[in-house]
Order: sequence, then C-alpha cells, then structure tokens
Amino acid sequence: MAKPMIDPEALVALFETATATQGAQLKKAVSDATLAALQGRELTLKNIRQALKTVSEAASLGAAKNAAPGLDPETLLDTAVAGMDEAMVKAVDANRVALQQLVAQGADLREKHLKKALDDLDKFEDTLFASLKKTAAGAGAPLAGAWGQVLEKFQAGGTLSGAQATMTAEQMAEQMQSAMRSTRAASMRAAQAMAESYTAMVSGVLIGMSEAMATARSPARKK
Repeated sequence: MAKPMIDPEALVALFETATATQGAQLKKAVSDATLAALQGRELTLKNIRQALKTVSEAASLGAAKNAAPGLDPETLLDTAVAGMDEAMVKAVDANRVALQQLVAQGADLREKHLKKALDDLDKFEDTLFASLKKTAAGAGAPLAGAWGQVLEKFQAGGTLSGAQATMTAEQMAEQMQSAMRSTRAASMRAAQAMAESYTAMVSGVLIGMSEAMATARSPARKK
C-alpha cells in the first residue's frame, strides 16, 4: 500500500510559529497529518504507533522552539494531543464500518483474525498514551513539565478515541450476539421444517406398511 507524504518539518514549523489564537488550526493540522500517516498503511497497532510517534515528536519539537510571549507550551501540546485523538476516533470508526460489513456478510467475530481486530481496537487508547509517553521522555527539560500536565489530564479524563473504541467493541459484541440468535432461530426453523417433513414421511411409510399388511391378511382368491 502506498504511503502518502507526511511532512514532519512542516508540522514543526507550524508549532514553532503558532500563536495563542491558532488552536483550531493546529488541531486540524495535527489530525490531518495523523490521518495522512495512517491512511497509507495497514491499520495495525505497530503502524499506528509509528504514525503517532512521528506526529507527536514533530509537534513537541515545534512547541519547544516556540518563543511567542505568553504562550504556554502546555497549550500547544494539549492541542496536539487533541488532534491526534481526533484522528484516532476516525480510525476507530473505520474499524467499526469494516467489522459491520464483515458481520453483515456472515463473518464470525470469534474467528481468529477478527477477534484480534477487536482486541487491537481495545488497545487504541493505550497505544496513544504509550506513544505520547515516549515522545515526552525524549523531550527536553523545558517541555517535561508541560508534557506531564497534558498526559495527566488526558489519562484522568480519558480520550475520545478510547471511549469510542470501547463503545464500538460493545456494539460489535451485541451485533454478534444478535447474529448468533438469528442463526440459532434459523437453525431451529430449519430443524422444525425437517421434523415436520420427517413426520409426514413416517406417516407415508406407515400408510404403506398398513396397506402391505392388509394385503397380506387378505385370503388368496381361489382359481
């Protein structure tokens, strides 16, 4: 799968020159960059980690270089994390759509590869936090405190993508249970139809046997 271009240097420059009034612009830029990094790859946890690492490191480096008066680095990092979280919500939604299509086509979510997909979905938030913590650990001293505050905030309140992933996993489990119930109902109907056919068949056999027995009991005609 071809990987679309993502320009970390452009993201660094954007954060380096950002002002306090550009929050929405920064968030969108981070979200778009994260999606661009994800869309060119298979959506595995490994590739998600790599995409998040690239984007978070660029945002962190740019924030460290920003010398705008009165601009708190924590604000920039908070916006960056919100943008990555927004992109992860869309990744969760892509998983939901794909899984729903597979279930609609008769796939069983208990199958190994689909079960793994659900398990991985449940790890999206942990993957986001792990990537951010690595970026924070590699950041210079001026940003250490800011990163700590941002991570503490998001871990306490949770992320939108984490909540969405949990809800999606629950919905898919319910959908699977519903599909299983429908399958069981269809099987019961088929079994009932077979039973009804069977009793009719037995009835026909019994009639045939009765006729044969009646013929056997009839006295032979004299010539």
